[in-house]
Amino acid sequence: MATPNPDRRSERARHAILEAALELCQEHTYGGLTMEGIAKRAGVGKQTIYRWWPSKAAILLEALQGRSSNTLNFPDTGDLRADLRSQMTQVVAAFTDPMFAAYSKGLIAAAQSDPDIANAVVTSIIKPRVDLCIDRLTSAQKDGDIRDDVDLPAMVELLYAPLYYRLLLHTRPVSEDQVDTILDLTIAGCGA
Repeated sequence: MATPNPDRRSERARHAILEAALELCQEHTYGGLTMEGIAKRAGVGKQTIYRWWPSKAAILLEALQGRSSNTLNFPDTGDLRADLRSQMTQVVAAFTDPMFAAYSKGLIAAAQSDPDIANAVVTSIIKPRVDLCIDRLTSAQKDGDIRDDVDLPAMVELLYAPLYYRLLLHTRPVSEDQVDTILDLTIAGCGA
């Protein structure tokens, strides 16, 4: 009889822990999330969690990175508006996924009072996406689709800040229609 594969068992436990953290953060808040609660929901011991992650923020970051990996897809088809729309609608899909509530209810909220969490969110979630967007905008600027005098990091903020505004303040739903409006206004203001 074959013995169980410990790697497979660990991967199952890891997946259970990540899902438990997302579920509990969706049901409660980041403040109500505990290592004990995650362990209980995942069916593992706390020592297993502490072996892999130093904090609940680290667990949520890893879980969200897995869920939002498709938002790292940034096409360059030669059509700037279509490429931005494609990527931004992936962000809208992530923001409207109920499991992604851990990001807005949890990590962003916690980042307001914890510089380490803020740095981790920026480093692992925000910066890689900003860098890809700037790469795409740089290409568009070289192609003459964006004026040479446009500050590209500021343009990224113009594109994505309205999505975060609605996500965090619940003024209206984040939507694909919103993406179209953002693109119309931004491209009209920054286009060549």
